[in-house]
Amino acid sequence: MSEENASFAELFQESESKSIRRLNPGEKITATIVGISGESIFLDCGGKSEGILDASEIQSTDGESSPAVGDKLDVYFLQTKGGAQLFTISIGSGKNTEHLGEACRSGIPVEGVVKEEIKGGFEITLGGSIRAFCPYSQMGLRRVEDAAAEYIDQRMNFLITSYEENGRNIVVSARALLEQEREKLRDALQETLAEGDTLTGIITSIRDFGAFVDIGGVDGLVPISEIGWSRIENINDFYAVDQKVSVVIKKLDWDNNRITLSIKETLEDPWEQAAAKLSGGQILTGKVARLAQFGAFVTLAPGIDGLIHISKLGKGRRINHPREVLEEGQEIEVQIESIDTVEKRISLVPSDYVGPEDDQKAEEKLVESFQKSNKEQPSTLGTFGDLLQAKLAEKSK
Repeated sequence: MSEENASFAELFQESESKSIRRLNPGEKITATIVGISGESIFLDCGGKSEGILDASEIQSTDGESSPAVGDKLDVYFLQTKGGAQLFTISIGSGKNTEHLGEACRSGIPVEGVVKEEIKGGFEITLGGSIRAFCPYSQMGLRRVEDAAAEYIDQRMNFLITSYEENGRNIVVSARALLEQEREKLRDALQETLAEGDTLTGIITSIRDFGAFVDIGGVDGLVPISEIGWSRIENINDFYAVDQKVSVVIKKLDWDNNRITLSIKETLEDPWEQAAAKLSGGQILTGKVARLAQFGAFVTLAPGIDGLIHISKLGKGRRINHPREVLEEGQEIEVQIESIDTVEKRISLVPSDYVGPEDDQKAEEKLVESFQKSNKEQPSTLGTFGDLLQAKLAEKSK
């Protein structure tokens, strides 16, 4: 077969494939405007037959049609009628609302205006005259405090989730449509995001266990332990919903739709300064941050906690729990016993702590004092002094 015949065959095959292309109701395509006549806009849909779009869907408010031949539009296929393929941008955006039932079956978006708040949600007007209902939970991706002020008189896109009684009972959802869009964004982000990336996001909600942050179409969780270097009891004391924050991606688990983020890793590590400023033997005033069975954590500076082991508390008296001698929030003077900058651990003791070595020194001073006194006393006390010295010496062993 000659090159000319081969090219002709390929063109014929391509033409035939276009001519037999079938669209499913609700299928979204990109079409090109090839003509405008009265109330109809004619579209090139990539096949032999042209598509038709109601011109009222893309008219400006003053009634003048703004599109031009050659413009591209994203449209949804409705049905084939009289040999012509009918399309829509969003049912309800123009004068034609007869396809609402098909929109429900095919998942085609519909455009509506939020008219008023009613029991359980909002009344939505489709196409200027058809009433629908949207529950509170389906108005958006997250709860809004003043929903009426946020939504009333707003023009929004919805999916019809229930179409009954020939259109007299219609339930719509904006959330379902937003979730579809987020799913597409999620698929795109899956190709670009990587663990360790630093991003800017917006806090969408705050819970006791952490904060959810929108990082461009999907939400990730910042656990409370990753909010900051200091121990945080209430995230609301530091951050607010809709606030912009920098985050680092700690873990991506696309299979379970979980993204773990960290605000803490975008902040300066206080240990880098602590290593230069703190040293063993240093006496500081701190605040008791937390009491545990094994000891008390004391905050020396923001993000820097040290531990007093329970054996160092009680001033020589055995205690069962640190709360017997301390309480959270109490200021206490402490001495740094040791610092491990690698493991980021600081061991503390109360500034008035008396350890075993101090006890032995005290006993030695007692013996020395007694011996000195014994030389000035009658010899009859010598036997008792010898016994006491022997007893103390035995105890020191």
